[in-house]
Amino acid sequence: MKENMGNPLHLKSLNHISLICRSVEESMDFYLNVLGFVPIRRPGSFDFDGAWLFGYGIGIHLLQSEDPQKMPKKREINPKDNHISFQCESMGAVEKKLKEMELDYVRAMVEEGGIHVDQLFFHDPDGFMIEICNCDSLPVVPLAGEMARSCSRVNLQMLQHQQQIQVGPVQQI
Repeated sequence: MKENMGNPLHLKSLNHISLICRSVEESMDFYLNVLGFVPIRRPGSFDFDGAWLFGYGIGIHLLQSEDPQKMPKKREINPKDNHISFQCESMGAVEKKLKEMELDYVRAMVEEGGIHVDQLFFHDPDGFMIEICNCDSLPVVPLAGEMARSCSRVNLQMLQHQQQIQVGPVQQI
């Protein structure tokens, strides 16, 4: 494996994820009313149906499937499947709300060094999995460089910035 080169593409943050939907309207309803996203303006130059949503610092772009009948049906809720994860303030409140909304979900827990992280997994209308967790209690520990030091996400960003400075700017050829 090649040595870590810092941030070779000069990435800043996650901007959005795109999800193909059987029904943009049904998926919009889920992301607005279950997860609290808000609709935002989508450029009018697209020649296909969709919607843009924003919340928690990221966007979700919903794209209408060209053939909704051929989309795979919901699968069993499997925490090891592709998913997007959101941190929450109260796992109890989230679980209570999921029960009120009659959404099927699976509970899981991760333990590391005496720290317990609770997780709830459920599907959106198209079977894409959502995780809600209290993951912020788990320290972010880099595997390289200052390996022994536990750090917050802010400190990890500073460490990545220091690596960029040490590597230097990308040379144009």
